[in-house]
Amino acid sequence: MKDRLTDALYGAGWSTVKKLPEPVAERFGRTIADAAWKRRGKGVLRLESNLARVVPDAGPERLAELSRAGMRSYLRYWMESFRLPSWSRARIKDGVDVKDLHHLTDGLAVGKGVVIALPHLANWDLAGAWVTTKLETPFTTVAERLKPETLYDRFVAYRESLGMEVLPHTGGSAFGTLARRLRAGGLVCLVADRDLSSSGVEVKFFGDTARMPAGPAMLAQQTGALLLPVTLWYDGPVMKGRVHPPVDVPETGTRAEKTSVMTQALADAFATGIADHPEDWHMLQRLWLADLEPRSDGSAAGERS
Repeated sequence: MKDRLTDALYGAGWSTVKKLPEPVAERFGRTIADAAWKRRGKGVLRLESNLARVVPDAGPERLAELSRAGMRSYLRYWMESFRLPSWSRARIKDGVDVKDLHHLTDGLAVGKGVVIALPHLANWDLAGAWVTTKLETPFTTVAERLKPETLYDRFVAYRESLGMEVLPHTGGSAFGTLARRLRAGGLVCLVADRDLSSSGVEVKFFGDTARMPAGPAMLAQQTGALLLPVTLWYDGPVMKGRVHPPVDVPETGTRAEKTSVMTQALADAFATGIADHPEDWHMLQRLWLADLEPRSDGSAAGERS
């Protein structure tokens, strides 16, 4: 029953919100965000706790302001996502402005493939739609399987409608498919600021230890593709972004050592973007190892995003 209700709510969002005039959808999103923020539920408290690490000198009032702005940004993401399939090509092209885009376009021109890694900042789906529309470049990404399965199918269909190839995170075949796309000179885009699995790479992030996925660094090593961090933020009606300089593969070290160095470089680039625009970082889950709840066997446990 819970799964059916969840799927029905998301279905209503996609069918109803996309039909609203944009100003109405914006007000609706802010209303929901403010109501959730006032309830001070688990997600809001976790967001505020995470922001306290990002802005360590912020007092209670500043953190409250940031978390409220963060919830508004998060609901803006959802309102935009529900409406994106109905946006015109011109609306998508005009809705995004990216700095230092030459890192991406030059990398694609070389023909060795490009891996884009980005954190949960602003609207990564809109960024993807902009890539397929403005740059006319298809790409492949990975989506975590959601419950119920019908909800996962909705997300896959939604992202495929925006021009993305979507692979399931589970099943073991995603890495091989991503590697083949890169060897063919293609583009792969991965959200990469949180991985609580045993394969996650430990990094220093805002002064403490967190885990981030090894996939982007390993793909770059294995295929010779360029690895580019990207950060996003909202600026009024437009979403802006920055393509950071490439993360190089170290000349020496084991594969694991190289992966660790490269993933730390990604974390540093993510931290720069998050510190500049903390209100647009949609991290409502546990991230740092010190915040995870211990299991009975002594290892750390955390909720999945």
